[in-house]
Amino acid sequence: MIPITNLKSSQGAFQIPKLIWAFTESNFATFVIPNTAFGILGAVATSLSKGVQPSGLEVLQRFSIVVAYNWSNVLSFDLANQRAPESVAEDRINKPWRPIPTNRITSDQTRRVMLVSIPLTLWFNYYLGVWEQGVVIHITTWLYNDLRGMDEAFVREILISVGYGMFNSGSLQIALGNKTSINWNGMVWACIISGVILTTMQIQDLKDQAGDRLRGRKTVVLFLGEEISRWSIAFFVNFWTCVCSILWDLSAWSCAVPGIPAAVVTWRVLKMRNQKDDYRSWQLWCLWLLGLYSLPLLGRSDGFKSILY
Repeated sequence: MIPITNLKSSQGAFQIPKLIWAFTESNFATFVIPNTAFGILGAVATSLSKGVQPSGLEVLQRFSIVVAYNWSNVLSFDLANQRAPESVAEDRINKPWRPIPTNRITSDQTRRVMLVSIPLTLWFNYYLGVWEQGVVIHITTWLYNDLRGMDEAFVREILISVGYGMFNSGSLQIALGNKTSINWNGMVWACIISGVILTTMQIQDLKDQAGDRLRGRKTVVLFLGEEISRWSIAFFVNFWTCVCSILWDLSAWSCAVPGIPAAVVTWRVLKMRNQKDDYRSWQLWCLWLLGLYSLPLLGRSDGFKSILY
């Protein structure tokens, strides 16, 4: 293996993009894609912003910047998340293809990379005009990893839901541009999605139970038991589908966009229970999230004020 420190050779430099992808691959579908979709789809809708409404073309031109925002912050999180000895031991069971278990980089080299990546990411957030979200993301990253909030029952879910709120609101603001800001509807929508994450995110823990049990992590699945966890996921997936459909006043046809993935996820979580099936259920949960993120475009209402007030 070529060490990460050998950056002078062209072959060594070529390994950097591969390492970045290897660190972030498992969270790309969970964070980068859905959060980017939240920002782009929300910016195209007219109900989540105030000021000069950007055109669809202007929003699409900011697509790559929104991806860069999400990916850079996810990288900082994953570097911190994967470098601890207990994390390496867990990854040898749950995700043995990651860079540290495969000896492509050491934990100490990862720590040194963080000395550069964190300041750069904070500067990038400031440059994009979302420094507040960026600071909160790094605080939750510290609480989650270094203070081991990830090993505490329910604390882990709270931190993840807060992180999602910052990723989503930051993505939306970047997609809108500096002449437009997030309105009341946009803030409520980001909070609702954080509630969705808080109550359904445990679906990703179903596939990782072996490594989590070895580590002693108190995930909701291990803390409450697999049966209760599966039924709670099924309930909340359908609960939030109904709530969001009502809030956006969807037509019967539009309800199918989040409704069909919700039904599939519910059936799979309750009926298909091996690790491979749980991995596929988690992927479909990500698809369900994308369905929810499209609702501002599909809804017949202009927002939540007429319903909540």
